Amino acid sequence: MFKFKKDKYSSSRGGRSALLDISCQHCGNHICFYQKDGPGELKRMYCDRIVAPEELVQRYKGKNYSELAPLNCENCKRQLAVPMIYEKEKRNALRLFVGAVNKQKITIKEYEKMTNQG
Repeated sequence: MFKFKKDKYSSSRGGRSALLDISCQHCGNHICFYQKDGPGELKRMYCDRIVAPEELVQRYKGKNYSELAPLNCENCKRQLAVPMIYEKEKRNALRLFVGAVNKQKITIKEYEKMTNQG
């Protein structure tokens, strides 16, 4: 069962989190599920907040900045984001290109159904 990560980062953004289904703007291919903390636009995706697929989680989890690769759509091969370090928090992130992805807020039940966990 999925549970939102609750830590100092989610608390500093008001403690409200949403689960997003991220897809490529160009071809519509599903990219990942992502936990967004707090309000506002999605300008960057923190590497520790990528929820699924597991292959993508492992690609970015616990890596040094120098080991991070750009995020590309596996279907159309377009580059969607580049690695960065969010200086205020010293966290690895992926800076999204404007208009590169579509995002849709989903419920935990929808997530579990889509990932065959429910």
